[in-house]
Amino acid sequence: MIIRKLVVGVLQTNCYLLVCPETRQAIVIDPGFTREAELQVIMGEAEKYGADIKYIVNTHWHPDHTSGDEWLKRATGAPVLIHEYDAPMLTDARGFQVLFGIRHEPVTPDATLTDGSMIVFGKISLRVVHTPGHTRGSISLLNRLTVFTGDTFFAGSVGRTDLPGGSFKELMDSIGRRLMVLPGETKIYPGHGPSSTIARERSTNPFLTTIQ
Repeated sequence: MIIRKLVVGVLQTNCYLLVCPETRQAIVIDPGFTREAELQVIMGEAEKYGADIKYIVNTHWHPDHTSGDEWLKRATGAPVLIHEYDAPMLTDARGFQVLFGIRHEPVTPDATLTDGSMIVFGKISLRVVHTPGHTRGSISLLNRLTVFTGDTFFAGSVGRTDLPGGSFKELMDSIGRRLMVLPGETKIYPGHGPSSTIARERSTNPFLTTIQ
């Protein structure tokens, strides 16, 4: 699987272009951009790999991860996918436009995801792992020894839980029961900041002392 990280938007969100090297089918995770120039960067990266973007996948509904959904959908025709619990928020994010200062064009999801849903592009499959806590419908996306954690889990930190729908107890439960059980060599690709591994976070992440 080809993984290209593109840092976009005012909050420096990690947007990921994933490409199947055999079929060139691709997905985009969390296109949280707000400018035409950033759309063109993503489209240029896809063109570089000859990629056909099949899906737009949101790890959660916050506009720093979803503000480019409608732009990218218009450019590619790809459907927008999000967990069923966060789907209603995509159609009306006015409160978070003010809070984050991000212009968010409402978009109606084309399909919703649940725990265990499979996202298939070419010969690559990602399994949806429901990891609530940052938002009620936050998800991580797992492929063998690779996991995309959105704003649930970061290198050296965890997601904030002080926004509507957040729960620190749920977040830590999600991390402990759904993520920390993965093999240590599993690579973590978070929604912001650098990548890490499960083993590294087990030994260095200060938030994990309560669940080890």
